[in-house]
Amino acid sequence: MANSKQAADGGVLRVGAVAYDPKVITIWEGFKLYFEGRGTQIDYVLYSNYDAQVNAMLSGAIDVAWNSPLAWVRSQLDTNGGCRALAMRDTDRDLTTLVLVRKTSGLAALADLKGKTVAVGASDSPQATLIPLEMLASAGVEPGKGCRVVYHNVMVGKHGDHVGGERDAARALAAGHVDAACLLDGNLPLFINEGTLDPGTTVVLAKTPPYDHCNFTARAELPAARYQPFVDGLLAMSFEDPRVRALMEMEGLRRWLPGRTSGYDQLERAVKRFHFYA
Repeated sequence: MANSKQAADGGVLRVGAVAYDPKVITIWEGFKLYFEGRGTQIDYVLYSNYDAQVNAMLSGAIDVAWNSPLAWVRSQLDTNGGCRALAMRDTDRDLTTLVLVRKTSGLAALADLKGKTVAVGASDSPQATLIPLEMLASAGVEPGKGCRVVYHNVMVGKHGDHVGGERDAARALAAGHVDAACLLDGNLPLFINEGTLDPGTTVVLAKTPPYDHCNFTARAELPAARYQPFVDGLLAMSFEDPRVRALMEMEGLRRWLPGRTSGYDQLERAVKRFHFYA
């Protein structure tokens, strides 16, 4: 393996990703071949958790990190804003989280959750835990004091990439063990279709404002000449190309977009409010 100085000076671009599912290897082996076809040499390094990946990016062991939103926020905190968001999926923009309750609950507003029990995903899930709990706190229902929070800690360290925690939260709501459950808006139809939630038995009590999810992150000092061919290759990737269509489907997108940083303010507030990285 090249040392950090060699990686920074040129040669193969090292991209980090977190192995939240066996398909990650298939995706990155395919992406590696795609970039080779464009004359861009990349290699991928898999990590078991996002903290290890952030540490590797900040030390220069990798050049670019495929970061969760929480890993992006930590990268910015650790560098005083010294990172760039290079690219993201079309599906990483303008997500929302739902707070679900049973249709027969009689609950009508977030304030009604005072004294109630709220199910969330893993403790480090931005979408199923931190962001909706920030919304609750802003509405005057302080987690742990104004309401009881039940965490479903599936694969902690992977920042909610594995939806098992959200699924368990939905199951707890369906079973009547909790009064509300927090889950990504796109997972509601999934949970209904698979039978985790019965259609017509729940209603949306509240929805967060839109926020953004993952991005490819690089240190600000990494020369553009190192990462730009990689970004250009991502933006040129076509869903109509049979060589990469299955890979894009597995990665959950139809096209890559330039990175933006305007959609992380809710998560930044949550990290600060709950002293997540204290």
